[in-house]
Amino acid sequence: MSKWVKIYDTTLRDGTQGEGVSFTVQSKLRVAEKLDQFGCDYIEGGWPGSNPRDMAFFQEVQSLSLKRAKIVAFGSTRKASVAVEDDPQVQLLCQAQTPVVTLFGKTWLLHVAEVLRTTPEENLLMIEDTVAYLVSQGKEVIYDAEHFFDGYLNDPQYAFATLEVAIRAGATNVSLCDTNGGRMVHQVEEITRLVSKAFPQQSIGVHCHNDCGLGVAVSLAGVQAGANLVQGTFNGYGERTGNANLIPIIANLSLKMGYHTHCESSLSELRDVSLFVADMANLSHDPKSPFVGASAFVHKGGVHANAVAKIKSTYEHIEPQAIGNRTRVVVSDMSGRSSLILKARDIGFELNPDHPDIKEFLESLKQLEFRGYQYESADASFKLLLKKGLNQEKELFETVSYRVIVERDKQNNTVCSEATAKILIGGALIHTVAESSGPVGALDEALRKALRNHYPCIDKVDLVDFKVRILNNAHGSDAIIRVHMDSRDENETWGTVGAGNNIIVASWQAIRDSLEYKIFKEQEQKA
Repeated sequence: MSKWVKIYDTTLRDGTQGEGVSFTVQSKLRVAEKLDQFGCDYIEGGWPGSNPRDMAFFQEVQSLSLKRAKIVAFGSTRKASVAVEDDPQVQLLCQAQTPVVTLFGKTWLLHVAEVLRTTPEENLLMIEDTVAYLVSQGKEVIYDAEHFFDGYLNDPQYAFATLEVAIRAGATNVSLCDTNGGRMVHQVEEITRLVSKAFPQQSIGVHCHNDCGLGVAVSLAGVQAGANLVQGTFNGYGERTGNANLIPIIANLSLKMGYHTHCESSLSELRDVSLFVADMANLSHDPKSPFVGASAFVHKGGVHANAVAKIKSTYEHIEPQAIGNRTRVVVSDMSGRSSLILKARDIGFELNPDHPDIKEFLESLKQLEFRGYQYESADASFKLLLKKGLNQEKELFETVSYRVIVERDKQNNTVCSEATAKILIGGALIHTVAESSGPVGALDEALRKALRNHYPCIDKVDLVDFKVRILNNAHGSDAIIRVHMDSRDENETWGTVGAGNNIIVASWQAIRDSLEYKIFKEQEQKA
């Protein structure tokens, strides 16, 4: 049995059918280049004629110099009772000028009768005619047997007949589709094995969905049963609950199962590719994503952190560097001395394990967490706590007072926020006023005005993201609120946090930490 598996990506077609997923033509082109560099064998670009964006993609993609991947156009068999050369959709598949066409046809008699409204015999002719015609036009044809597993369970003989006609017509690969995502692992494995035995010389693929949370599992089961091509999407994007996620599929094939793919030489870039695709789709990356998520190799409990510090394999199933990720330790009210020391080291802060104030610091940290602070995504705020709590570094400035006024001008239909701040720097009181459209912007500018002359580096800081979360909504308007900010300069991005039962107070703390972190960082670089 061949240990090589081809990777067929359908992020740019099937992935875009997922709710909230959208790519521009330019972003589709960039994703295609990225996936080609990563080692994907096939990249399905879209359905010609379904929308102007897909047609524009097929025109533009011809100018790319791809190294390995073949661009694929996707479409259906000819319509019932229409000659294949007269079917406009089939002609659009030819006009896309891709070297490969993936054609889907009906396998399940329910769909033949109720969706196509035709006979089983005509459906077989539709499959055979269309595959044969596209082959005659010089296309490599992959046949997607839609609803194959459902169709097989309904009528095994007819399901096999649909594959036979596609193969006879010249399909280089027949891919078995779990289109509804409802089949169990043992069903996919058993049926795929039967197909592999029935067509031993034929390339078999699997195309699975994640409706039962088994998209990856059934895909890997299909490979074990003889499939040598896997279809899926990066990050699992797709209709309903998504397609089979190629990220864990590729990682498991290479690192766990002993199979080879053309992606394995680039496996250390897997996380970067995942982040890139999410960015191109304008979606947040899932921190819980297996292998590549920010939380995939995070250790929070003290026992875990202590063990990982000694031997990583105690709580990590692979070396995270193998797929471009890294070990992280986060601190919380579950943390102990080991977690604190490892977390400090992770952010570049060497902490003496015998420091006399560590116990007291941990207790104060747990109290802060109890009050709503959370430092898992706020490394900058945590580093400031370490500096002030254990290194006894002095405050760079002192907040005397601040306030915000929000004024709505009904006549002009405008809203303006005004903030004032009184800040002590080196014994000198600085009083500033600033305006903005919102209270957070006004607070930010008032503080910057006070600090700018002493610390001009703060002008390099930009606010990237601002999140507010209510922690105990049962208390209504008196609920504890957590504010998380992401800020960046020309070199890095950092997170800060504030919490309390007043959103202005929590926001001020996050803003203050953000600017103070930048000042400390600048001073360290000059030291």
